[in-house]
Amino acid sequence: MILEASLVQNINEIHKDLDTKGKLLSKAKLAECRDTFHGRFGPEKLRNLDGEALLVTIHDHGNKDSLVYWLEFKSDDELPAYFGSIAGGSALKFGVYKRSETGVWMTGSPTKQRELTVEEAVEIARKHRDQLIKGADILERFSTDGTDADYKSLQDTLHKIAPDVSDMAWGHKYFSLLFPDKLDDFHNSDYQKFHLIKLFQIPPEGEGRYLAAGRFVAIARELGLPMNTLTAIMNHRDGNPYWYWRVGTSDGTERRNKWDIMRDGNCVAIGWPAIGDLSAISYSRESKEIIRKALEEKDPSTPSVVGNSTQQIFNFVAKIEENDLILAADGATILGIGKVTGEYFYDASSDFPHRRPVEWLSLDEWRLPKDVGLRTTVHKLKYDPDNFIAIERKLLSPPASPTPEIITKRLPLPPLGGLTGRVQSNLNRKNQVILYGPPGTGKTYWAEIAARELAARSAFGKSYDQLQEDQIRVVSGTGEDSPSLVRMCCFHPAYGYEDFLEGYRPESVDGRMVFRLQDGIFKTICKDAKKNSDRNFYLIVDEINRGDIPRIFGELLTILEKDKRGKSIILPLSGDRFQVPKNVFLIGTMNTADRSIALLDTALRRRFGFIELMPDSSVLGNSVVSGIPLGKWLDDLNRRVCAHVGRDARNLQVGHSYLMEGSKPISEFQRLSRVIREDIIPLLQEYCYEDYSALEKILGTGLVDSAKQMIRHDLFEDGGQEELIRALLQPCPDIATSLQVVEAVTKVPDEEGEDVEGGAPSGAK
Repeated sequence: MILEASLVQNINEIHKDLDTKGKLLSKAKLAECRDTFHGRFGPEKLRNLDGEALLVTIHDHGNKDSLVYWLEFKSDDELPAYFGSIAGGSALKFGVYKRSETGVWMTGSPTKQRELTVEEAVEIARKHRDQLIKGADILERFSTDGTDADYKSLQDTLHKIAPDVSDMAWGHKYFSLLFPDKLDDFHNSDYQKFHLIKLFQIPPEGEGRYLAAGRFVAIARELGLPMNTLTAIMNHRDGNPYWYWRVGTSDGTERRNKWDIMRDGNCVAIGWPAIGDLSAISYSRESKEIIRKALEEKDPSTPSVVGNSTQQIFNFVAKIEENDLILAADGATILGIGKVTGEYFYDASSDFPHRRPVEWLSLDEWRLPKDVGLRTTVHKLKYDPDNFIAIERKLLSPPASPTPEIITKRLPLPPLGGLTGRVQSNLNRKNQVILYGPPGTGKTYWAEIAARELAARSAFGKSYDQLQEDQIRVVSGTGEDSPSLVRMCCFHPAYGYEDFLEGYRPESVDGRMVFRLQDGIFKTICKDAKKNSDRNFYLIVDEINRGDIPRIFGELLTILEKDKRGKSIILPLSGDRFQVPKNVFLIGTMNTADRSIALLDTALRRRFGFIELMPDSSVLGNSVVSGIPLGKWLDDLNRRVCAHVGRDARNLQVGHSYLMEGSKPISEFQRLSRVIREDIIPLLQEYCYEDYSALEKILGTGLVDSAKQMIRHDLFEDGGQEELIRALLQPCPDIATSLQVVEAVTKVPDEEGEDVEGGAPSGAK
C-alpha cells in the first residue's frame, strides 16, 4: 500500500463528504468534459489548422473559443473550473498574445516586449502546434504504470521535442486534459511536492512538472479514484502551499523565557522594541530599507549584524503569510507548531512587541530530523522533505501528555475558526469590520457572537460559554464594578452626530427645560476603554449603512484608522481633546437588500474590513420537514430569485436564518408555514413589487396566481397542509427524489412498532 491506512481513511471520508454535497464531478461528467476539449483542441484538430486561423484558435485571448481562453478562463458546463488553474501573470506566459488596445501581436518578456507581424505570430503558433502534437504523441505511447525513472525520461523527452510548451503551465494543462490517466492536474511543481509531503511521500528529486506525476497516478489507482477527483480532494484537504518558519522563544538572557507569552497569547513574538511599530511596513525594498535605517539609529552594531537583523525583522513582518506554519523553538527543541492566522500587530506594552497571531496546532516537545536555523530568531526552513514530512506527521499524531509545568499554567484557548475567526482577523488588521449580505444571513447574530467571545477572551482568558454570571454581566450586561465591554446601537435616518459622539440634549432642571452637552455612545465607550486599557471594548453598529455616515462620524473618520489610533483631535462642541484608543473595536452590519449601500461613504469603506455573509444552506444540515429538505429547498428558491428578480438579485436572496430557530433548523411544519407566509413571501413581494409574473416564477403557480395578482393565503389555513406542501415543492419537484428526503422518510418510525397504550401509539391524542 502506497499510503498509510489513516490517510486512506481520511481521503475516503473527504471523498464521501464532497460527493454528498455535490462538489465533485462524476466519472461520466469528467469524461464528457475531456471529450469536449479533445474534440475542439485535440492533436487531430490542430493538425488541420494553419495560418491566421491557427493563430486565433490557439492564442487569441479575446476569442472565447480559443485554446488559451479555455485553458485559463473557461468555467461553465462544457469545461468547469475543475482541472487545475493556470490563472495569474500576464498573457506573455503563452509566448505570444494579441494586445487588446492595439490588436497587435506581441512577444518577449515583461520588461522587453516587441511587436510581431501577423506572419511572425503565425510562425510561433505553428511551432506551438507542432510541439503540442509531438508531446501528445509521446504521451499516447507512454505507459500508465510508469516509475519515477520513466517519468524522468518522459520529462527529458518532452523538453527535447517540445521545449516551448512542455514546461509551461498551459502546456502541462493541455496534456493533462488529454491524458488524465498519466498526468495530474497540479500544473506547478511546488504544488505537486506540497501535496505529496502532505501524504507523507518524499517527492522525486529534481525540478519539472512531470517528475511527480507517476506518484499521483499510482495513488489514484490505489484509491480507485479518477485523477481529477483525487486532486480535487487534495486541494480541499490541504489548501494552498505554505512556508515553514522557525522562531526562537528567548531574548538571549534565559532559555525559552518568552515562550509563555507566545503559547498563552496565541501568538509568536520577536524583540527589537526600540524600532517601534512596523504596521506600515509592506513587502518592498523601500520598507526593508526603513527597517535597516531604524536599526542603525537605535543599535550601533556592525553592518553585518544590522543586515542580519533587518532581514529577520522584515521576514517576520512582511514575508510570513497567513496559513504559514511556525515552529516555536528553544534551540533544537520544537516547543509548538502554530498556523499564522492574521497580520502583524504591535504590542507596545511588551519588550517582545512585534507579533503575529497563531493557532497552536501542537504543543509537543520534539526535534526535527535535521537541525536548522539555530543561530537566528526568525528562519525560513529550506526545502527538505524529511523535515517537512516530520512536521506534517506531528500535526496528525495524537498530542503527548502535558508536562506538570504546563498543567499548572493556563493552556491557550482553542483558536477561533470559521466566521468568528475571520472577524477576529479583520479586527486585528483594521480595528473595525462590517458584516454584509442579504437579509436573514445572520449578520447581527454573528456580530454579537464574535464580540462577546473576543471580549471574554480579552478580559478573562476564557471562552464566553465558560464565564461565570458576574463575568457575563461585565461582557454583555451592566456590571457594577466595570463598564460593559460589548455595546450596541442601530443607525437610522434620524441618527446623528449627537447620538454617536456628543451633542446638546434637552433636560428638565427645576421645572425649566435646558440643553446640556452629553456624550454619545462612541465617546462614552472610548472613555471607558481608556480607563481600562487591559480590556478590549466592542461597539456593534447595526444597519450601519442606513445612517448618514458623514454626519454621524464627522471628524471621527480622521482618527478611526488603526495607524491613527491614539492621535488627538479637538471636538468642535465641547472643545475636548479626543482620541480613539487602540482597544476599541467596531463591528458593523449591513443589509445589501437596502439600496442605500450604494451611498456608503467611500472614506468609511477604506477604514473597515468587509466580510460577506451569503445564504448558507449547509447550516440547515439534513433537516427535512414534512418531506421538504430545507437546505435544498432554500438553494432552489434562491436560484429562482437570482433568475427572475433582475438587477442585483444576488444581494436579494433569502437568508438561511429564516429557516432556523436560534441555532437549530426549524423542525415543525406549522413553524415553517408561518415563516414562509409572514416573512419570506412579504420579502419576495417587496423585491418583485407589483410584478406578480416574476413572483409566480419564484414561488410557483401553486402559491401565486399572477392573473388575479394574489397569493394563495388559503393554503396556510387549517386543513391546507398537504396542498401547501405540494405548492412549495411544485417549482422544484426533483428535490423530492434526493437521497436526503428518501433517507429521512425511511427514518420515520413505524407506528405498529411503537409502544402502544389503549390501541394508540404512545403519546397520541
